[in-house]
Amino acid sequence: MKKVFKFFLNSIPRPFLIKVSYWISPFIAFFLKGNKFTDPIDGKSFRTFLPYGYGNQRSNALSPSTLSLERHRLLWLYLQNKTNFFTAPKKVLHIAPEQCFLKRFKQLKNLDYITADLYSPIADVKADICNLPFQNNEFDVVLCNHVLEHIKDDKKAMSELFRVLKPGGFGIFQIPQDLNRDKTYEDFTITNPKDRAKHFGQYDHVRIYGKDYFDKLRVAGFKVTEINYASKINDNLVEKYCLLKNEILPVCFK
Repeated sequence: MKKVFKFFLNSIPRPFLIKVSYWISPFIAFFLKGNKFTDPIDGKSFRTFLPYGYGNQRSNALSPSTLSLERHRLLWLYLQNKTNFFTAPKKVLHIAPEQCFLKRFKQLKNLDYITADLYSPIADVKADICNLPFQNNEFDVVLCNHVLEHIKDDKKAMSELFRVLKPGGFGIFQIPQDLNRDKTYEDFTITNPKDRAKHFGQYDHVRIYGKDYFDKLRVAGFKVTEINYASKINDNLVEKYCLLKNEILPVCFK
């Protein structure tokens, strides 16, 4: 199964994968029903989650029902337990919206929820993150997860995220991060997909962020809180929800 997933991840364009997953996932979820692991986003339980990863695949990473990964489940729990995202009136911008969140966030009556992306077939607005078609100080919340590692001019992208966020609002901008690196590694002369996968972990990434990622966000104007939220969750729940213990949530305020 790992070889099959690896083939699909590396061979099929992501917009097509997104469309196909809508009708495949219910069959996979039915087949994997159980009670060992639970997706906190929909509360459904399975005997196993699916493997996922472009290089070394992580076991029990992908939820069969919502198609959430570890980072999505961590973000959901943080928003649910530590913010008023699900209850207070908010205007939200979601860059490159994830399937596991899209319908659920759209159904929340307290949210004025707008999605944007340059290529995603499920986004409301076709938009370049380096030139967002929105007003200054327009959104209470901005979500932009696992996007910046794809963007060559990430400084401009960060400045745009800061520009459209309201004073007093917050953003969460997750990225794949190597906390063993002090500095971000990038080399724009590397353009071949295979070489990018070798250097940056995925064929369409242009860098690997290090611990300096948080300071890059601060340079863009944000006040950044680095939150290891999984460490605040009971170990049994970390295992049950299939979370990563070392992921840092960059919660950014304006």
